[in-house]
Amino acid sequence: MSTETGRRQVAGLPAWDRCAVMGVVNVTPDSFSDGGRFFDTTAAIKHGLDLVSEGADLVDVGGESTRPGATRVDEAEELRRVVPVVRGLAAEGVTISVDTMRSSVAEKALAAGAALVNDVSGGLADPRMIPVVADSGAPFVVMHWRGYLQGGNIKGVYDDVVAEVHDELHARVEAVLAGGIAADRIVVDPGLGFSKDAEHDLVLLAHLDRLLGLGHPLLVAASRKRFLGRVIAGPDGAPPPARERDAATAAVSALAAHAGAWAVRVHEVGATADAVRVARALEEARTAGSGPEGAR
Repeated sequence: MSTETGRRQVAGLPAWDRCAVMGVVNVTPDSFSDGGRFFDTTAAIKHGLDLVSEGADLVDVGGESTRPGATRVDEAEELRRVVPVVRGLAAEGVTISVDTMRSSVAEKALAAGAALVNDVSGGLADPRMIPVVADSGAPFVVMHWRGYLQGGNIKGVYDDVVAEVHDELHARVEAVLAGGIAADRIVVDPGLGFSKDAEHDLVLLAHLDRLLGLGHPLLVAASRKRFLGRVIAGPDGAPPPARERDAATAAVSALAAHAGAWAVRVHEVGATADAVRVARALEEARTAGSGPEGAR
């Protein structure tokens, strides 16, 4: 599948002519990457605006850490963290995604101005999520998920990770469609790092074409994740801290954009914004060079 065919637009969101950049605002004290840095509402809104100024096309606001072993926050606390930040960014004209597994948070965030619901459980954690999103008409991200990252779910077991993720995503998309969310408002996400080890993540990234075959725009969320730490570990095998994985993240962003991803979700926007623009320029150069005058 060509990148032009694979990079379908998402109804209800702006149309970008390249892979979009989704910046991350974690309104949490315990995110694996930047927990606590933007926990205050004012700081979180400023950070979101900074991400846009650095090149983010949309901003993903979340109030609950999904790192392995994280304890869930209660509903009231998640609402307290998320909704004011969504409202503040929406007032500035930012396109916002809300990162939540709770239908109540999705509903109130959409009412506050969010345009997209990004549920890492794909609607499995809360049976009301699909009806709420369907009623709103908002686009919905369906991530590959095998449960909360606790106990035996921290590392998944696969015979063929690409085939199994493909098939499980397909089944979940069918359930979401049956729940009333329109096909042109569904985005899929392979769930890198969720019940997957480094080898699984790398194999999935090497076969994004198979996931694009599901027929929906693809979101790739590799930013600062453990598998990148493994790849760029020093001679002693120790992975660098999460915030020292941004160059590796930008490399994945360029590769994902080249493969046809609709968007990449990242913590540090500047380098990735450059990376996806370079990928787009190469696509255009390839097209220009494929005509009679470009042939060799």
